[in-house]
Amino acid sequence: MHQMSLWELPLEGRGEAPRAERSGEAGRAAQGKERSGSHDLLMERVVARENALEALKRVRRNKGSPGIDGMTVEELEPYLREHWQTIREQLLAGSYRPSAVRRKQIPKSGGGVRELGIPTVLDRFIQQLFLQVLTPIFDPTFSEHSHGFRPGRRAHDAVRKAQRYIQEGRRWVVDVDLEKFFDRVNHDVLMGKLENRIGDRRMIRIIRRFLEAGSMADGVAVERHEGTPQGGPLGPPTQSITSPSSEAFT
Repeated sequence: MHQMSLWELPLEGRGEAPRAERSGEAGRAAQGKERSGSHDLLMERVVARENALEALKRVRRNKGSPGIDGMTVEELEPYLREHWQTIREQLLAGSYRPSAVRRKQIPKSGGGVRELGIPTVLDRFIQQLFLQVLTPIFDPTFSEHSHGFRPGRRAHDAVRKAQRYIQEGRRWVVDVDLEKFFDRVNHDVLMGKLENRIGDRRMIRIIRRFLEAGSMADGVAVERHEGTPQGGPLGPPTQSITSPSSEAFT
């Protein structure tokens, strides 16, 4: 049986322009609407073929466990081959609704447990689509001293910077950890910060749905009214936006 390669996936709208462009709305919206501190029409970038192909590659490379629907990473490509057109239209309309995350606890090295929320493989793909569009907007505004979960940065960079501080004669180290900070992020505050930079209401609506999707463990669904889930691609950047170490909104 011929197995369709990644590059053969029909991840574009069968030659059709996005709905907003077909109706002429995109042209009118683009004229003079790119106001300071705002980015409009991001969803068209989200569903672009190149962005979708890159997101699929990253989800496959990162692997990971199934979410509540049991779909594996290997099953994602055939699923998209069949359902991408519907998913794409839902994203462009701002009507896409993510599933609840699968709640899983993992032990922490210092004792206690860390609670993860594992999205479905499809939702990980959608989050990756968003992440690739949002990162160029938000990452340049973060603190130069922040190294966690950022492109082109890693923990070794932070260690090297600490070594330079020591060579400069500094001797004090302050370790600050806000207990359960990301479990208590206020959704309205976070969305307010996002709305300061994102003018695409479709993206705003779907990100809020990801925040409020809730979790499921042992067949029991739990609503979420605060906090950002840790376990999906959108977790780290939304955490960084609300982190005290971020300078994105000063």
